[in-house]
Amino acid sequence: MPRTLEGQITMEKTPSYFVTKEAPRRIYNMSRDTKLIVVVRNPVTRAISDYTQTLSKNPTIPSFQALAFKNVSTGLIDTSWSAVRIGIYAKHLDNWLRYFPLSKFLFVSGERLVSDPAGEMGRVQDFLGLERVVTDKHFYFNETKGFPCLKKPEGSSKPRCLGKSKGRPHPKIDGQVVQRLQEFYRPFNMKFYQMTGQDFGWD
Repeated sequence: MPRTLEGQITMEKTPSYFVTKEAPRRIYNMSRDTKLIVVVRNPVTRAISDYTQTLSKNPTIPSFQALAFKNVSTGLIDTSWSAVRIGIYAKHLDNWLRYFPLSKFLFVSGERLVSDPAGEMGRVQDFLGLERVVTDKHFYFNETKGFPCLKKPEGSSKPRCLGKSKGRPHPKIDGQVVQRLQEFYRPFNMKFYQMTGQDFGWD
């Protein structure tokens, strides 16, 4: 990490930190004062999005259903598939709470980041002890992508929107497969709500 001067905040983003077993210990050893921001979304939608991303790079992969289930007839979910495993948030948070207290975490709702980006960014700025500089005037809704984008920064002619890999249409997944995944995640979601003191409304 770069050296941080008094009055500065150094930030770094890597989605895999949250699910990497060794990450909490390593970050704790680096700096136990680190503030941690975790963006979470409905784990079923997250798994489908993960699959969509992989499919775009490798169109010959098996169907979502084939990867999600160990056995379709028994409805047994394959938790060894990373797209499924990542969404078991309570399990990953358990690992982090061995090193950091809950007060060091801010859990950002991926859904609210789309429906109310300024509101969620307000929470982020408060958590980091920053003045609320980013407000609703900085966002516009991009109809094509289906989510908010940043309005053009000063001196730039182009608005800032996430890249081509974001906002892709998801493949159609059988309703029963989605329902079975929702049932699978429900107890983990409930535990996550209890652990964080936040109901994300995924059920």
